[in-house]
Amino acid sequence: MIRLIDKGIFLTPEGKIIYPGEQWKREYAQHTMAYQVMKAHNQGKSMEKLQLKFDALVSPDNNYVSILQTASASGIKEFPVPYVLSNCHNTLCAVGGTINEDDHVFGLDNVKKYGGIFLPPYKAVLHQYMREMMAGCGKMILGSDSHTRYGVLGTLAIGEGGGEIVKQLLSQTYDIPRPPVIAVKLIGKPRPGVGPMDVALTLIGATFKNGFNKNKILEFVGEGISNLTVEYRMGIDVMTTESGALSSIWCTDEKVQDYLSLHGRGDQYREMKPKADAYYDGLIEIDLSKVECMMALPYHPSNVLSIHEFNKNPQKYLEEVEEAGQKIKGEDHPPFALMSKLQQGKVHVDQALVSGCSGGLFENIAAMADILKGTVLGGDASALGINPASQPIFSELARQGIMSELISAGATIRPCICGPCFGVTDVPADNQLSIRHVTRNYPNREGSKPGKGQMAAAILMDARSIAATVGNKGYITPASDLQIEYSHYEYHYDTNYYKGQVYDNFNKADRDVQVRKGPNIEDWPNFYPPNQHLILKVVGVYRDSVTTDDLSPSGDAVAYRSNPTKLATFTMRNKDTGYVPRSKAVLQQEISRREKQPIQDEKWKDILEKVCTNLGCSLEDMTIGSVLVGNQIGDGSSREQAASSQKILGGVANIAREFATKRYRSNLINWGLFPIILEDIEEIQEGEVLLIRNIPQIIEQAGQPIPIEILGKDKIVLGNMGEMTQDEKGILSSGCLINYNRMGV
Repeated sequence: MIRLIDKGIFLTPEGKIIYPGEQWKREYAQHTMAYQVMKAHNQGKSMEKLQLKFDALVSPDNNYVSILQTASASGIKEFPVPYVLSNCHNTLCAVGGTINEDDHVFGLDNVKKYGGIFLPPYKAVLHQYMREMMAGCGKMILGSDSHTRYGVLGTLAIGEGGGEIVKQLLSQTYDIPRPPVIAVKLIGKPRPGVGPMDVALTLIGATFKNGFNKNKILEFVGEGISNLTVEYRMGIDVMTTESGALSSIWCTDEKVQDYLSLHGRGDQYREMKPKADAYYDGLIEIDLSKVECMMALPYHPSNVLSIHEFNKNPQKYLEEVEEAGQKIKGEDHPPFALMSKLQQGKVHVDQALVSGCSGGLFENIAAMADILKGTVLGGDASALGINPASQPIFSELARQGIMSELISAGATIRPCICGPCFGVTDVPADNQLSIRHVTRNYPNREGSKPGKGQMAAAILMDARSIAATVGNKGYITPASDLQIEYSHYEYHYDTNYYKGQVYDNFNKADRDVQVRKGPNIEDWPNFYPPNQHLILKVVGVYRDSVTTDDLSPSGDAVAYRSNPTKLATFTMRNKDTGYVPRSKAVLQQEISRREKQPIQDEKWKDILEKVCTNLGCSLEDMTIGSVLVGNQIGDGSSREQAASSQKILGGVANIAREFATKRYRSNLINWGLFPIILEDIEEIQEGEVLLIRNIPQIIEQAGQPIPIEILGKDKIVLGNMGEMTQDEKGILSSGCLINYNRMGV
């Protein structure tokens, strides 16, 4: 079904694999599609250290306010490229009264002031709009959402934190060493009932945990591509984020040309394929004909197995999910219980959802209607909700009668929003099991709050198997077991839809516009550069993965994305309720030091006196801050608030065995947090105090070992921040990206 080759290869035009010597790598690596697109966007002289500018930018409403605030504080004059502000995340999150709609007003005024594009609520989820209106062959697009993926249309798209968007808005560059490129060779044709999520989960299951795709570009090639529709390809492509990949790009063909032409953008098509004998840093080969209907068990998209395998021994897997859930929920709450879902040897689900950029595509929903034809879901049956990815898709489903079929079957059709994908709508009840065609199934991603005793679980599945399950009275069923005659609908698209309903103000900036600012929208607080030495209190040590969802939770916290101080109070709430008060206690010492007030805490007073005596310095030479320590930190979304909230609470560094993604490391740097890699994290315990001397030298010599002294243990461990660009060094030295741009470094 899938095989991995973890070494360099040549791939001939005929698909033959050749194992070359390293001496050929430099020349033939230039033959990949990814290389050619990056070369066209590189502003620097070196293709080894890229300085990229993008053709377009996109942000959702759960982070664009903070990005605009940062850009404004940094001195922006006008958006230099099309920048789409999409209102698809916060739309239904009503916590806090007017504050979410206040964000939308703020976004619209910024679009008028700086010359952007405003996608109103309910019109589309951001990625579908970009597919329909912005992506094209040979382009590069940067988004502040991790699932920014438009490789099917020949666009190299990357999801990053807001700091990287700000840099582009200021006409700065995205600086990165040239990423490795992995060939994904597709052969064969999927069997009936096997959908794009099944292929995507197969890929994720084989590559995430071993880091095979981490921070690499996936280049999809092979004759199997021609056996997939453009939407099917998109359903695979958007999920490559969950494999750890940086970006993706696909060979294009007449189907892509037809798609772009249908959407009124035929001029943006060109055939894209690797040049002869392209060199790749590895290969993934997927035989589509052997892919099964798959599922990802809680609590990560990489917990993959086939539905058939699950159904052989469902009790075993439910027990594993229960045990993992109980650890997340904690012993202070009633036990997490799912075994009631096991009924006569089969697992019954409570809820089913198909939504957003991965699930809410036309073909997925049409296939569900075929499967559910003649079915009627009872009032106590597994609830089925569907969120189409855009109003054009919604309209076409209605025009062709597909929506009527689904409504008659008992499905409820929801607005075009991302809500179910990150836990702000359709939250299951305590101890319920949900199946979802969305992008993630992290703990509390479905909206429950384990720290408050609420716990539910979500399984990722393809829309077809979700429909098969719902149609089978809620018992988990692979769609490949059904004998269904699938309809082949001809999709129609109204090219005038967005022209009348999207506010396109690009190149029409009006600096006289007064931006309205709701009462919840708060400016960034002042941040300070680090002094000569760092004193760091360890406020949290986590031996498992710390995701961006842990650091900056979804759910009701999303409502406060525009109030950084309020949002910071939610940091780690669902994983460690003690994190915030411990951090604030350290921050108070730094405030006292900075304001030259007496240090009241006797332990801190003693520590600081000893350090100053030993170093022959004063308190003015110190920075007191907190540090989070973890095995792996930063898996998940691109949300920069995972870093900025730590900064607001007085965080100065993260120490990890590894950072899960490049984008999280960039977020740390952009917010002035030191991203330190340390193999021996077991040496550090919560509550300990660390000393890092000579910070200007540490920053300037980034990539060299960093001595970290564990005070009271007479022990030194060696960390490393890895190599940094001069801009990154300047950002850290300044205390954050805002300071760096204000200072005009």
